[in-house]
Amino acid sequence: MWNQQRYEDAVQLLKMLISTPSFSKEEDGTAAILANFMEQHGVQYNRHLNNIWALNRHFNPAKPTILLNSHHDTVKPNPQYTRDPFDPAVEDGKLFGLGSNDAGGCLVSLIAAFLHFYETENLPYNIAIAATAEEEISGVNGIESILHLLPQIDFAIVGEPTKTDLAVAEKGLMVLDCVAHGKAGHAARDEGDNALYHALDDINWFRNYRFPNVSDTLGPVKMSVTVIHTSNKAHNVVPAECSFVVDCRATDQYTLEEMLETIRANVKCDVKPRSMRMRPSFIPKEHPLVQAGIGLGKQLYGSPTTSDQALIPATSVKVGPGDSARSHSADEFIYLDEIRQGIDTYIRLLSVVNGVL
Repeated sequence: MWNQQRYEDAVQLLKMLISTPSFSKEEDGTAAILANFMEQHGVQYNRHLNNIWALNRHFNPAKPTILLNSHHDTVKPNPQYTRDPFDPAVEDGKLFGLGSNDAGGCLVSLIAAFLHFYETENLPYNIAIAATAEEEISGVNGIESILHLLPQIDFAIVGEPTKTDLAVAEKGLMVLDCVAHGKAGHAARDEGDNALYHALDDINWFRNYRFPNVSDTLGPVKMSVTVIHTSNKAHNVVPAECSFVVDCRATDQYTLEEMLETIRANVKCDVKPRSMRMRPSFIPKEHPLVQAGIGLGKQLYGSPTTSDQALIPATSVKVGPGDSARSHSADEFIYLDEIRQGIDTYIRLLSVVNGVL
């Protein structure tokens, strides 16, 4: 049964989150708002740094646990904003404000769904919720920092704007710092060994190489050289060193270690990954959560963007109200009807999985 008050509480909570700046690593204010909201609704919560989490009242450690997760940090507003990014104004059914779409609408909808089940006894699954920090920068003080404090997670629903369709796979991310080496010399004479030319050979490999296995849901592995640099500022000196950065988007067809091994076998430059944390994720079509989504008429797709899904060591699906195309855009907004749809979707998914429909 639809709970109008719970919907209105969710919208009011989102307005409070929007009006409180919460850039990554600066989420103290929104963490306090979320903690206060939990307390007002009689939920015993936990806090570590700027992460807030809670368990259903009748949590039973002998049962499997579903984690509901989304984030309350935001990027900084871009220069093209024409509105006050911290003014949660409602116009024509749209709630404007920084973080309204990414991922405030998802977070308050997940909290509403959590409250829906909070007092329910004899659920076959425990339900945990975590409102986490630093997602926008994949920071170490976000979801990763509380994983050891949570019960074992059997599978997770990650709230990100997907128009409430199910992202059943998500690309991983590996950023590479590459350095090509040569020998300095005078550009006017036939001296030195130009590191920039060596770098170009390797860059050309990154541009043209195709990993043979292509994912059904995520397509091919994608590698893009995005930055190139030499320390040389003089026009007449052959550079001894040239560095460049490669953005690698991984699929479920390769581990990051396998990709790195292939890359190092084919280029001459030094290759150093910044991190191996952001791994690709995948949930099989046969999973009860996916089957529940299919039963609700949701579309399945692979997501090219990364989220905290990459850091959660459990099977997971990404789903939530709002549109990813509006994330990080100027004058960000979410439709109020989308929040209503988000709450309804989460409750229906959890109801099917828990067999309480």
